[in-house]
Amino acid sequence: MSQISRRSLLKTGVAAGVLSATGLPLRAQAKKGGRLRMGLNGANTSDSWDARTHSDAFMINCGHGCVFDCLTEVGPDGQLRGELAESWEASADAVKWTFKLRQGVTFHNGKAFGADDVLASLAMHTEEGAKSAAKPIVSAISEMKKINDHEVELTLAAGNADFPFLLSDYHIVMFPAGQIDEAIAKGIGTGMYEVVSFDPGVRFVGKRVASHYKDGSAGWFDEIEYIAINDTSARMNALMTGQVDAVNRVDFKTEPLMRANPRVTIFEVTGNQHYTLPMLSDVAPFDNLDVRLALKYAVDRNELVDKILQGHGAVANDHPIGPANQYYAADLPQIEYDPDKAKFHLDKSGIGELNVDLHIANAAFNGAVDAGQLYQSSAKKIGININVVQEPDDGYWSNVWLKKPWCASYYSGRATEDWMFATAYEAGVPWNESNWDDPRFQELLYAGRKELDSAKRRVIYHEMQEILSTRGSTVIPMYANYVDAASSALAHGENIGNNFQMDGSRMAERWWFS
Repeated sequence: MSQISRRSLLKTGVAAGVLSATGLPLRAQAKKGGRLRMGLNGANTSDSWDARTHSDAFMINCGHGCVFDCLTEVGPDGQLRGELAESWEASADAVKWTFKLRQGVTFHNGKAFGADDVLASLAMHTEEGAKSAAKPIVSAISEMKKINDHEVELTLAAGNADFPFLLSDYHIVMFPAGQIDEAIAKGIGTGMYEVVSFDPGVRFVGKRVASHYKDGSAGWFDEIEYIAINDTSARMNALMTGQVDAVNRVDFKTEPLMRANPRVTIFEVTGNQHYTLPMLSDVAPFDNLDVRLALKYAVDRNELVDKILQGHGAVANDHPIGPANQYYAADLPQIEYDPDKAKFHLDKSGIGELNVDLHIANAAFNGAVDAGQLYQSSAKKIGININVVQEPDDGYWSNVWLKKPWCASYYSGRATEDWMFATAYEAGVPWNESNWDDPRFQELLYAGRKELDSAKRRVIYHEMQEILSTRGSTVIPMYANYVDAASSALAHGENIGNNFQMDGSRMAERWWFS
């Protein structure tokens, strides 16, 4: 079995080498059977099987690695491997990529998977009117060509050394060509579990597919049931009383009680997840750099890590690249709570008295409302008046995020720097939550994307992190570990994925009842 990490991908310069990978090895203790019940937050009544719209934990877990598959997958060990793509190779400049597809795969309705499905599934992200967070990834493909039924050639407008990683994005799942509308309506994919029932914002039930291509390497449960429990206390209680077998986003306030319960196991991994407070950079007063800097210096980051994360994380520096990324700029000067600097920039802004609304809900992240109130308190000492507007959890992502001038959000981080920047900071992309558009930043983004020399990439990404830290329009006060919990009756492989919560949001495939 051959696997490849991002580090080795860049080291080899993707010079026309074949990169191949297969599924998880069979572990002796893994066994089939049982019904996995998960209590998840992040559910909305507007949820659907249209993966282009997936944005929070519930549908991310229901989608890729469950009902649907991607072309590639970031494994629990952080290495890239094939899912529906069996292998791939690139031209020396990383512009032309050829993917060989896995044969013998069928959709849940019996249709055979092949090249036509790949081309149709990619094209749907750039359709007119499509609201896909993966549009920046797919729009970079200048030409898509079917070589044969099980091979496609994708030509990029410019070289991208990270391209195979990008195709593991949970938005880019494979749908059946010619049947996409039906597949979105019914949830028809190639994943290990097919849909039995789906009540948006409430519940999903799936059953294991017979004779699946991953048999023997993943997908041990007979059935899975995902229950929407957006209320944090109710979700923790559901696990402790045995109503569910696993929950995401442990409530740190009740963590000691959970740890004392012999039927509960808490699992924690350090990744690149970060909590954000994005300001729309083209809306007053946030279009004023000194206002943004005043707000950056007005938040007590250490207090948030101590009181909101209860120590399960670290102070962040207003850029989205985390300590698990290869090119994390640990040497940048840390922006700290500094009333004098905050007051200096407030005076320099010419605004006078600053009164701003911060729209927030715990749907953004656990403890978000409390975090907003702590921020309000630390800023008040400087003369900045932050009005914390508590929004309803339900509908937060559709009614508040990307719409209100200042709100709360979170990102799981991404496996590569370019992927993270392209998702939320490239000018014009759907999830650019601060409407960020800085000419120098965009210039560096495109340069880093096609650069194959790792040392040069490090310099580029260092400057990009510095730009966001010192000029950006998003306050990113803390990195948060993934802290989830499960019944002690559950078991898993050697590693737990740290690219998303709940083992890379692929718990349904990777865990089993011991």
